[in-house]
Amino acid sequence: MNDPQPAPSLYAAREPIFPRRVSGAFRNLKWIILAVTLGIYYLTPWIRWDRGPSLPDQAVLLDMANRRFYFFWIEIWPHEFYFVAGLLIMAGLGLFLFTSALGRVWCGYACPQTVWTDLFILVERWIEGDRNARLRLHRQKKMDLRKARLRITKWVVWLLIGLATGGAWVFYFADAPTLVRDLVTGQAHPIAYTTMAILTATTFFFGGFAREQICIYACPWPRIQAAMMDEDTLVVGYRDWRGEPRGKGKRTDDSELGDCIDCMACVNVCPVGIDIRDGQQMECITCALCIDACDDMMAKIGKPRGLIDYMALSDEANERAGKPPRNIWKHILRPRTIMYTTLWSLVGVGLLFALFIRSDIELTVAPVRNPTFVTLSDGSIRNTYDVRLRNKHGEDRPFLLSASGDPAMRIQLEGLPDASVIVPANISYLQRFYIVTPKDAAPSQRANTPVRIWVEDLTNGERAHKDTTFNGRGN
Repeated sequence: MNDPQPAPSLYAAREPIFPRRVSGAFRNLKWIILAVTLGIYYLTPWIRWDRGPSLPDQAVLLDMANRRFYFFWIEIWPHEFYFVAGLLIMAGLGLFLFTSALGRVWCGYACPQTVWTDLFILVERWIEGDRNARLRLHRQKKMDLRKARLRITKWVVWLLIGLATGGAWVFYFADAPTLVRDLVTGQAHPIAYTTMAILTATTFFFGGFAREQICIYACPWPRIQAAMMDEDTLVVGYRDWRGEPRGKGKRTDDSELGDCIDCMACVNVCPVGIDIRDGQQMECITCALCIDACDDMMAKIGKPRGLIDYMALSDEANERAGKPPRNIWKHILRPRTIMYTTLWSLVGVGLLFALFIRSDIELTVAPVRNPTFVTLSDGSIRNTYDVRLRNKHGEDRPFLLSASGDPAMRIQLEGLPDASVIVPANISYLQRFYIVTPKDAAPSQRANTPVRIWVEDLTNGERAHKDTTFNGRGN
């Protein structure tokens, strides 16, 4: 009896992808976006913004120690985290909007994985040459001096990019010039070094080696995007009714060949290594480099551009019949995208409204209910409260506390001769105070009485309030 044959392996080793250089409108757009996004990321921590002597002068800073987020003239306090939540909601809705209109356009142009991979490929091309040269180097089995020199040079540059990436990230959490000095002199916190090391390693690995595998296997968005798209979504596609049958023969009036000459230019420039002529695929990141490559080839052989192009599934029947596709704006402006745009705008307007109406002084009042009330020696009833006063100004301000609800109520501040207190600049200040009412007053006789606590900035007259209750004997 013959021994059973072992089952074939389902694992295939990854074959590295070496995209060929291409030029065109979409490639130029990607270069612009790469330069702008990396410029913003690396340079933003170095922008200075004068906020006065008591606040950091870094324009964008996430101050974890003092639990503040500074963005130019905007200062977000811990209790205002809804602004960050709103921005995250806007980012999600924006991603849904762009995906429903143009497919994975975020992935193809602005995703950090795409941006850093483009940068790493640019370095690789600069050091090792274009696609054919890199392929030859990869297939060269022997590690000679030239191959070792090119590899080491490339990896060193990649590591420097990764180090700059990790360094820029930690600069968003501390004053950049001060942190640079501490990093160089070895005085920075271990967390800073650890964070930089992790981001350096991940950037080096993701951008240099993993590349398209992150987009295909690690990122969940390729599997979610289908829910955001429909037949009117504009995606990169191949007009097979015009290109097939493909072949390298000469095109004549009676030739049966389509416009595709099977030059493989669209495949050779693809950063994820797919053939767009096989139809829509999960791996496609809609970077449109295949459009540039194909348009360039069509121009060389005297054929109309657009064999590979942004197109919608709903236009396929008309185009096969020789009719023109619908106007691009009819694909973009449809109920789904209008709904996303409306929701995105409403959240944005709501955040702006909340930002402009927020006060520079705030308070929260917490009654101390152990005991509920205290009877003083003269029969008066006293309730104890803790008030947290927030002074968002860049200077110390005098705050006056008062109570409204019953004219018999009077406020006493613990440790202070009157009802006013100096609150330091940009701080949340905790102060204990008491409300006292005479024994014959109505609040002393009732179980509880509504009371409104007011705080007034004596410098400019700005006021804020919170409602609470005053507890009496209740008999």
